[in-house]
Amino acid sequence: MKKLLALLIALMTVLLCSCSSGGETIRFGAAGTGGIYNEAANSIKSIADADGTLKIETKTTAGSAANVRLLSQNYLDAAIVQSDIAHDAFNGENNFEKSGSLEGYSAVVGMFTEACHIVVRKDSDINSVDDLLGKTVSIGEEESGSELNAKQILSAYGLNSKMVKEKNLNYADAAKQLQNGEIDAAFFTLGLNATVVEELSKQCDIKLIGIDDAAVKKLKNTYSYVDCKIPKNTYNGQSDEVGTVAVKAVLIVNDRLSVEQVKKLTQLVFDNAQELQLTVSADVDITLEKAVEGVKIPFHKGAAEYYSERGITVKTAG
Repeated sequence: MKKLLALLIALMTVLLCSCSSGGETIRFGAAGTGGIYNEAANSIKSIADADGTLKIETKTTAGSAANVRLLSQNYLDAAIVQSDIAHDAFNGENNFEKSGSLEGYSAVVGMFTEACHIVVRKDSDINSVDDLLGKTVSIGEEESGSELNAKQILSAYGLNSKMVKEKNLNYADAAKQLQNGEIDAAFFTLGLNATVVEELSKQCDIKLIGIDDAAVKKLKNTYSYVDCKIPKNTYNGQSDEVGTVAVKAVLIVNDRLSVEQVKKLTQLVFDNAQELQLTVSADVDITLEKAVEGVKIPFHKGAAEYYSERGITVKTAG
């Protein structure tokens, strides 16, 4: 009886996955509330609802690392993830060496750049990453991009979980606990002008901690980071430019989605790039050239077909 029940459950799972990938609802990993992925996913859903050509259902997830795992296991059909995590998971590198490569997903479009924010209260004695020694720090939710980036940045300074008290908090809880003094610092990997950081800056005085040149060089040599500056006045009370590192946010899809579905999704994003900019707090920069820049995993054939018709050739899966 148990074997029969297990077989029925497995069969139902396959049928559900097949239905979703065959042209019906696209399950879209939206990460947690308060983040830019959530804004972007819900904006794309709203645009699709109005357009009527695609049906999208958003799903709350922990973030980038969870998204690639859920895509590879066919629990999601689409998601926005950090380019570095998509690449490392696809190739089984860095934080994915133990688990091995995760497959079954491909790229659609690069959407915006995400800066690694390190936020503390303005009255704090923390002025560098080195000063986080012995402090209580939110590194983001488990399986989030923020968590992986935070651990990599701390490691670049020789700090680990025995030297820093790490807490896995979502954006909203991290902001609240920082405001209340329950934690000393919070890592957020987010697009510039991030709502959660801006709102926090209105609730209490904050400052952003920069990453020095030596650590930036080490991070760029080891992982898929790029240089980034958070301009002064990006956030309330921020009087100085802050140097950090950044990654690209990329829309990726399950390979099981049809060429037609993904081509429609690609066109939907490009046709509504201006609306996405108005509804997402990050600096969305969706042009044909920018869309493929910094994307290091293969593209879905549906997206490739869209680009090909506009004179751009991209590498596809398979």
